[in-house]
Amino acid sequence: MLDLIVVTAAGVLAGAVITAVGSGSLITYPALLLAGLPPVVANVTNTIGLSPGSVMGAVSFRKELSAHRRLLAFLVPISIVGAVIGAFLLRVLPADVFQLAVPALVIGAAVLVALQPMIRRRAKERTSPRWILLGCAVGAASVYGGYFSAAQGILLLGILGALLGGSLTVQNALKNALQALVNVVAAVFFLVTSPFHLGFVICVAVGSLVGAPLGAWLSRRVPEPVFRAAVVVFGIVVGVILAVQAFSAMSEA
Repeated sequence: MLDLIVVTAAGVLAGAVITAVGSGSLITYPALLLAGLPPVVANVTNTIGLSPGSVMGAVSFRKELSAHRRLLAFLVPISIVGAVIGAFLLRVLPADVFQLAVPALVIGAAVLVALQPMIRRRAKERTSPRWILLGCAVGAASVYGGYFSAAQGILLLGILGALLGGSLTVQNALKNALQALVNVVAAVFFLVTSPFHLGFVICVAVGSLVGAPLGAWLSRRVPEPVFRAAVVVFGIVVGVILAVQAFSAMSEA
């Protein structure tokens, strides 16, 4: 019962963080590890659980998305293929590979959160899309998102800001749509092929749906740099702890 409460609370915080700065998986993934799930099962459970919240975020931008159907028609198939490849890699690669990769991915996610202001400034400089680079970069981000979801949204925002024209609002809408698509595709793949913890999936899903509007409310009252700094510090600490655990497990083996 205590684990269920902790994971639900982490889901609420993740929903709030996703709304305020992004990268809510930095909260839920460590909580699932703390609850006793193996790394790969924790990642699968986290991806499935956060999918409803990501879909809700994408739906809230449907007005902005309706004006970019051609661009979505180009990027949606790429994102679907990338998500399937990433989810497939998680299934076929040894669990030790994921355990070794995750610390670097978590620390990298924290760094991306720290660089988000610079990404936003860069997003205002591009005036026309670079189609080939955009497709390749979104595909690579989708593979990453299917394999490990933390900071996928910030990575996508950086790509869209560097390679796509338009306002930051439009780029954020596209980011939310593509992130939700990757999460849902990976979640469906995992539901069919991978073990997960149903109870924790429900906890993360309910928590993130509650936390999303809470994050919107808090973001109007708490300075965004405070949110960002907390996530960065938390992510780096978690990444270092996971790295120590991974290398300790290797030395014992």
